[in-house]
Amino acid sequence: MVPDRVAPGARPGKAGGVRVLVTGASGFVGGRLATALEEAGHEVRGMTRRPERYDGAGTPVAGDVGDEASLREALEGCGAAYYLVHSLGDEDFERKDADAARAFARAAAAAGVRRIVYLGGLGRDGDRLSRHLRSRREVERLLGETGVPVTVLRAGIVVGHGGVSWEMTRQLVAHLPAMVTPRWVNTRTQPIAVADVVRYLVGVLEAPEAEGRVFEVGGPEVLTYLQMLTRVADIQNRHLFVVPVPLLSPQLSSRWLSLVTDVDITTGRSLIDSMTNEVVVTDDAIRRVVPFDPMDYDQMVLTALLERARERRRAAGERRGGWLARGARR
Repeated sequence: MVPDRVAPGARPGKAGGVRVLVTGASGFVGGRLATALEEAGHEVRGMTRRPERYDGAGTPVAGDVGDEASLREALEGCGAAYYLVHSLGDEDFERKDADAARAFARAAAAAGVRRIVYLGGLGRDGDRLSRHLRSRREVERLLGETGVPVTVLRAGIVVGHGGVSWEMTRQLVAHLPAMVTPRWVNTRTQPIAVADVVRYLVGVLEAPEAEGRVFEVGGPEVLTYLQMLTRVADIQNRHLFVVPVPLLSPQLSSRWLSLVTDVDITTGRSLIDSMTNEVVVTDDAIRRVVPFDPMDYDQMVLTALLERARERRRAAGERRGGWLARGARR
C-alpha cells in the first residue's frame, strides 16, 4: 500500500515507498539526500558515471546527463527523480546545463517518471539576475517541457561541510585575518543548512500538494555576506579585519579567491557574479507543506565545522592504521 502523502501515481518501491533516481548522488547534497530518502523508506538509485566507485546509499546505476540513452536506462521504473546537476565550474555552463536539462526531461517522459524535483537558486525574477541564476531558471523551465511535473526548491547559500559556498566562507576566515572586500559583501542572503535542504527535498516528494510548484527555502536569518564571515570568525574566536574596496571587479575577486581558497577561478567568478543579487525568501509557503524549524546560522556553522573535524579525525585514523599495517608486514 502506498502512503497517502506519496505523490499520486508515483511507482512504489520497497515497503510502500517510491523508487527514486538521485542524480549527483556522490555530491554535496545528493549524497546526503540518498541516505535520507532510504531512511524514509524509499528505494534509491544513485546515478553516477562510475557506479563501481559509488559507496553511498541505495543502488548505483550508470548515467551521464550528456548521454540520453544512459538516462533512459537509469530512469526506467522510477516514479520520481531528483535533478541536482550543474556545470558551475565550466566556462560554457549555460549551454551544457540547458542541453542536459532537455535530455533529462525527454528521458524522464519516456521512462514514465511522474515527478522531477529540482534544486535551483533564489533571486527575484524582476532583478538583473547573474548568468548562473538565469541558467538555473532556464533549467527549471526546460525540465518541465516534456510534461513531467517539476517541483522546484530555490535556495541561496547552502551551509555544510563540502559545499563550495561554505568552503569559500570558511577558508576566507581561516586564511585571512584581514581582507580587502568588494561591494558584494553587503548583499543580503538567507543561508540554509544542507540538512534542512535535504529535509525539504524529502518532504516535497511525500506531499502531493507540492507537485508542479516552485518553493523558496532558507534559514531563519537574513544576513549580508560580511555578517556571515564575521559570525564564522566569532564562532572560532578569530579576529577579522575587513577593508571594503567598492571598485574590486568580479574578475579580480575571482582571482583573489583562487589564491586564498580551493575555489577555482571559473567557479569563483560564477559565485561572485551571483553575489551581486539579493537572494532572500519572499514566499514561505514551503513552511506549510513541510513544517519544521530550520537551523539558525550559528547552528549550521557549528554543524559544518564539527562534521569537518570528524572527517579529519577519521582520515587521520585511517592513515595511522595504514602505517601500522605496513609496519607489521615488514
